[in-house]
Amino acid sequence: MLADHYHDLPARKIAAVVTHLEMHALPPLHRGPEGDWSLRRVVSPDLAWFRALYRRIGENWLWYSRLVMPDADLAAILRSPQVEVYALESEGHDEGLLELDFRTPGDCELAFFGVTAPLIGSGAGRWLMNRALERAWSAPVSRVWVHTCSFDHPSALAFYQRSGFLPFRRQIEIVDDPRLAGILPLTAAPHVPVIGTPR
Repeated sequence: MLADHYHDLPARKIAAVVTHLEMHALPPLHRGPEGDWSLRRVVSPDLAWFRALYRRIGENWLWYSRLVMPDADLAAILRSPQVEVYALESEGHDEGLLELDFRTPGDCELAFFGVTAPLIGSGAGRWLMNRALERAWSAPVSRVWVHTCSFDHPSALAFYQRSGFLPFRRQIEIVDDPRLAGILPLTAAPHVPVIGTPR
């Protein structure tokens, strides 16, 4: 009977459990370490800059959608007046990314959020989340939401919940493995085994 709960994936596919979370009011902000960090808004971001930072942060969590998105489509998002892009600066370098999407009236989507590997565990993520929530709730919104998946850092879901987000939806996402397609290196995301060979 237990086998009825398993479903084979097509060749070269990977599957993730996606959890959507939301909040309807600004929660108390958790204090964390105060590092040498600053937040810089990047107006009309250069696509190469964005993709390079996106890759540095997300490669080990299999972020790839913005790497394959056509330039015109990505520019339309990032340069929309209703989308705000920020870089977390640490010691003069861009080491974190925040993208807030206000294109749906009354909503703010925390579209992309993360810090580079050297800053994980430093408190920079908590600092960036506090800035994200302050900025999101300074706009006329009634909901801030985000989604994460089982490819993400193992502490990501708990981090969002500690930040005041509550789960409201769960989905399964099935996509081509971006490592087998040559979009990301085969060494990316070692916690997600590669099954198959590159084309």
